[in-house]
Amino acid sequence: MPKTSLPPFRSVTKQLAALGERIRLARLRRKLGSAQFAERMGVSRETLRRLEKGDETVAIGSYMRALRILGLETDVDDVAKDDVLGRKLQDADLM
Repeated sequence: MPKTSLPPFRSVTKQLAALGERIRLARLRRKLGSAQFAERMGVSRETLRRLEKGDETVAIGSYMRALRILGLETDVDDVAKDDVLGRKLQDADLM
């Protein structure tokens, strides 16, 4: 059975583009060239270009490697840390 992929949500596309831009700016502030940064990440310059554009087909592991090299990997620890909606749903189910 062939693999099908759904088009990404428009909001997700915007978020990925913004994340890629923030990674690019962090790389530039550290004066890391694209070739050097891609080599440290273990990816091609084309993959780095796609990552910095927010391409949704780039593996999340590549984003994590980029953040690690930039010293920003702990920022990911805050994602979904406080699941307000989930807690409300859980509390409502207890009643």
